[in-house]
This record gives sequence, C-alpha cells and structure tokens, in this order.
Amino acid sequence: MKVLATMLAIAMLALSSPSGGMGADKTDPPSEGEPLPELRLPAPEDSSLRDYLGIGPEGAFGISQVRADVVVLEIFSMYCPYCQKEAPAVNELYRLIDEREAVRGRIKIIGVGAGNSAFEVDVFRKEYQVPFPLLPDEDLVTHAALGGTRTPYFIAVKISEGGDPRVIYSKLGRFGEADEFLDLLVKRADF
Repeated sequence: MKVLATMLAIAMLALSSPSGGMGADKTDPPSEGEPLPELRLPAPEDSSLRDYLGIGPEGAFGISQVRADVVVLEIFSMYCPYCQKEAPAVNELYRLIDEREAVRGRIKIIGVGAGNSAFEVDVFRKEYQVPFPLLPDEDLVTHAALGGTRTPYFIAVKISEGGDPRVIYSKLGRFGEADEFLDLLVKRADF
C-alpha cells in the first residue's frame, strides 16, 4: 500500500512539474512571433465573465473574438502545486490591469484548466478567489493545440486589427513580479 501511495504521489508531481508531465510527447507550444493556433473555448456560464471578455452567450468562442488588444492565457491544473502557488500572482496581475487606466480593458486574462472538468475549475476558482474566467479543458483539446504544455504555462497574444492573434510571450512557469510582467506585456504589445 505504501509503494502504491508513493507511486501515485510521484505520478501527480510529474504531471504538474515544470520538468515533466502532461503532454511531454506533444509538439512545442507556440513561440513568440508565431500565430496562435485556432482555439475554440467554451463560453463562461457566468454573464459577468462573458461581459469581461466581450463575448456573447454562444457555446464557444475564439481568442480573436475577445474584446481586447492582448489576451493572456494561463494553462493550469487544479492539481498542480505550482499553479496553486502562482494563483495569487495572477490575481495580482488582474488587479493591476484593472487599476491602470491605460491598459484597463485592453488586456484580458483567461485560465484554461488542462484536464480539468467544469467542477474542478470551479473548485480552483473558489479556493483561490480567481476573478477572471477559468475554462475547463477536460478532454485536453486546447492543451494539445498549445503543444501539450506543462503547467503553469503562460501565453500572451496581441490581437491585430484583422483579428490575427500573434504570440508576444510564451513561457513555462512563473512570470515573475506582476507589475514587471504587466510592463513587459505593455512594451511587447507596443501600447
């Protein structure tokens, strides 16, 4: 029994650690300067979250439909201890965006729960008081389209006037201090 528990613990760490885990055999995530692969994400049930994104109540939406100049995607898992530890920093980023008049409404954040059901995503949202949309990706379709990244993984895209989302940031793990990351996003988005 002790061996089984140890093996289970090792498997859980491998799935969530930056050095191994989900999607290790997939293609690479999109690099800076590349277009973001076409994604269809489930619209949040909460109308205030749909309003935040500027989308309608349709069943699914694409990143280019989000009413923003820049969209930050966080690929997370509720079981990832690194994602749990990073949650306050991502919430701080959201708060800073809302406080800075020059970027408020121009930068939006979306979390994608790799392998997580709607229930699991909701547990994470409540536990860490996440104010931005967290979307389930239970079947790992979005996760696979983004290269089967480990968690947490951050991808920021700038949406052109024609609706073409281009990657301006792509990195595994922490993004550092929220204010410095926001300054980097503003610089790369050329606001």
